[in-house]
Amino acid sequence: MDEALKPLMAELGEAINQSLADSDRIGAAIHELKKAGYDIYLIIEATIGFNRIKSEGTAETAEPVLDNKGQIRATSFDKKFLTDLKISFGS
Repeated sequence: MDEALKPLMAELGEAINQSLADSDRIGAAIHELKKAGYDIYLIIEATIGFNRIKSEGTAETAEPVLDNKGQIRATSFDKKFLTDLKISFGS
């Protein structure tokens, strides 16, 4: 992962957490559950994808691409993932 991206992702996570904490609607629902005798915890899982924008202004996709023969062509994301797992491949 790009080192410059890590603090930006952390900031996004904090912003999401803060927006949930500041939500009157969520607070009211939690209050009603506690009033009804329940102890509550909230776990929210989010998947956030990032595509680096190339210099031409087009985004590099993380999705597999089919070539003109209908074969899946590995993207740079696929290649990096496989390399990180110490898996070699032909390209």
